Amino acid sequence: MIILTQINDKEIVINSDLIECIEETPHTVITTVTKNKFIVKESAKDIIDKVIMYKATIEILIKGN
Repeated sequence: MIILTQINDKEIVINSDLIECIEETPHTVITTVTKNKFIVKESAKDIIDKVIMYKATIEILIKGN
């Protein structure tokens, strides 16, 4: 799960495993595998970085147990 900011400044939590694609048009639009669309302020690169950090954190927690 990653926290992102919608264009109305409200935070949204998205399941990163459900992200199908990210487009910059110029706003960043996330489409999920369920075909939901979310417009957020973060860039595609920032979202990818958040997903990488989230997955790395999970991996560390699994290895720590």
